[in-house]
Amino acid sequence: MHSISTIPAEVMTAGTDALLTTRPPAIAGERCVRRFPVRASIEHGFTLLEVLVAFVIAALALGVLFRAGLSGVQAAQSASHYEQAIARARSHLTLAVHASPLVAGDWQGDDGGGFVWHLRVAPIASTSVRPAFAVTPRGSSTFPLTLYAVTVRVGWRDGGGAREVRLDTEQIGQATR
Repeated sequence: MHSISTIPAEVMTAGTDALLTTRPPAIAGERCVRRFPVRASIEHGFTLLEVLVAFVIAALALGVLFRAGLSGVQAAQSASHYEQAIARARSHLTLAVHASPLVAGDWQGDDGGGFVWHLRVAPIASTSVRPAFAVTPRGSSTFPLTLYAVTVRVGWRDGGGAREVRLDTEQIGQATR
């Protein structure tokens, strides 16, 4: 088994920049083996390769962060367009449903801001009802009623292509005689 002997005091006091180039003398017949070169000065700083690798890693990380931020902005913009389209569709639906009398037909137009709308009112079924409280001199009267399907679509274009919001409802209205 090999053992390391102690370094003589002369070598230790030679200075901090000295590199041991000689082997210390063997003590009591033991063989001294130097396993690592001893340097008194420590190197500071980075090599050019380490700096380049650090810059590449930083550039990749910044690219990923930029792409994530950009996709977040696009998602927020898309959500804003959906909110606007839903509000516009609700407005058109409210106007159509509360029209007196409700009339079957197709209408469309431009809402501005890149939004276009299409409204469709179509009859589904008709019947006549006789209310118990409405009595005329000739007896009881009947009222024709129609069930209408009301559909509103609001569309727009954005970076992902054409988008559309659709709202559907059914409304009872007086039938035309």
